[in-house]
Amino acid sequence: MKRRKFMYLTGAGILGGLYTWQVEPFWLEFVKLKMPVRNLPNNLVGKTVMQISDIHIGKRFDHRFVIDSFQKAQAFNPDFVVYTGDYVSTHKDQVLYQELSEVLTHCVKGKHGTVGILGNHDYGKNWSQQNVADNISEMLEQNGVYVLRNAQTETAGLTFIGIDDYWGLNFLPKRAMKEYDSNKPTIVLCHNPDVCDLDVWNNYAGWILSGHTHGGQCKPPFLPPPVLPVKNKKYTAGKIELGNDRVVYINRALGNLWQIRFNVRPEITLFELERA
Repeated sequence: MKRRKFMYLTGAGILGGLYTWQVEPFWLEFVKLKMPVRNLPNNLVGKTVMQISDIHIGKRFDHRFVIDSFQKAQAFNPDFVVYTGDYVSTHKDQVLYQELSEVLTHCVKGKHGTVGILGNHDYGKNWSQQNVADNISEMLEQNGVYVLRNAQTETAGLTFIGIDDYWGLNFLPKRAMKEYDSNKPTIVLCHNPDVCDLDVWNNYAGWILSGHTHGGQCKPPFLPPPVLPVKNKKYTAGKIELGNDRVVYINRALGNLWQIRFNVRPEITLFELERA
């Protein structure tokens, strides 16, 4: 190999590495979509639902990026805000509660309602620590995020159903969906999109908001991500039609499990409600 070509390839490799490490993990994108909802009352048409997912406060990236992102998101003045799990990353059995507390004091809240669910990382090491999940739930509640653990709530005429994490200790989707009323405008929050393939939905027709995958965090152009933490590899990111009048939206995550991203920018999603 000629020296000039070697230097070119070496330089390109260094620049590419710096980009995936120092640029894209902090290059936030606000994704805007229409959200048609059945039985939506006229007074909710045009209202906004902001989805924030997978902030992963831990030791693997600077949590001040999440605070800065929250401050940018607040400028949109959303009507509803939903958080779809994974607020922490456990590091050698350590949960950084102090840093999480600092971040949550800046959390984005909706004018009409703010709800959230838990993800697998919110159950601590090996997704098996109930006390970690309880502590995080309490911190969220103290900062104005109403946590749905296999439950539903109605706020300003819009119903949210929250399913606890698929890999956690309290996965009870049938309990969560038992009280589903098809006459009410409803949005379901479910951290892991693999749940979409289970027979637990009680004839639900509508949107399911998920996270968990981070879109793979690294995606070669024109190819699927090489690593996805789901059984069904079609569940990467974005809007996916499921059939049976259901659609899942998979948020690419705001935080980073590891500080490396390529072709998968961190995301906050802003949905505009409209009648289905």
